[in-house]
Amino acid sequence: MDAILLRRVNRRQAQGMSGELADLYVDSRARSPHEAYRPSGRQDFLHRLTAEIRRPGFAMVIAETDGLVGGAFGFPVRGDRFWWPGSVTGPSPRGSERLTEPGGVLAITDILVRPHPRDRHVARRLQERLLSDQHAALGATLVDRFDHRALAALRSWGWQDVGEIWRPVSATLLRMLVLRVGEQTAARPAGLAHGARTRGPR
Repeated sequence: MDAILLRRVNRRQAQGMSGELADLYVDSRARSPHEAYRPSGRQDFLHRLTAEIRRPGFAMVIAETDGLVGGAFGFPVRGDRFWWPGSVTGPSPRGSERLTEPGGVLAITDILVRPHPRDRHVARRLQERLLSDQHAALGATLVDRFDHRALAALRSWGWQDVGEIWRPVSATLLRMLVLRVGEQTAARPAGLAHGARTRGPR
C-alpha cells in the first residue's frame, strides 16, 4: 500500500466528495460486530453530513493513498452544555470542566476508516491532525456504549470517560469521552477499523 497522506478539505470540497464519504461510511460499518448493516444508513449519513457541513467552524481531514481510506470531521463547541443535548450522568474526570469554557473545544463527530488491517493506525492519525489543525485544547466525542472496540481504542489513546448521555428522541445511550490535547498516551493503539466509529450530534 502507498504511503497514506492526510489533508484538510473545506466545506465545498467536503460537499463535492460526499458520495465517496458515504461509500466509506458504508464500508466502515459493513463488518461491524455490534450493529447490523442497514441499507438506509448511506442516505442517513448523507443527510447528516450535509447538516454538519453547515455548522459554524466545520472542519474535516481525510486520509488518501490512491483513493480515500479515511476521514474525520467535527466542529468547535460553545461554552455551555447545549452542544450535545441529552442528560449526562456519571463522574467527570479531572479537567472535564473545560467543556463549559468558551473556545478550545472540538467535537469530533465521525472518524471513518476503511476496514483493512494495514489501516489500523489511520484513525488515530486523523483525530490528532484534526485537533492540531483546529488548535483545540480539548477534544470531545460520543461513542455507542456497546461499541467496545472503539471505546478500547479511544481509551488507549488517552481519552477519558465523562459519563453517559441519554437521548430520549433516539432512545440511545452513548458514552461521552474527552481528550486533553497533549496528554495522548504512547501506548500502542488498538485501532478503529472494521466498523468502529464515533457518533456525533443528531
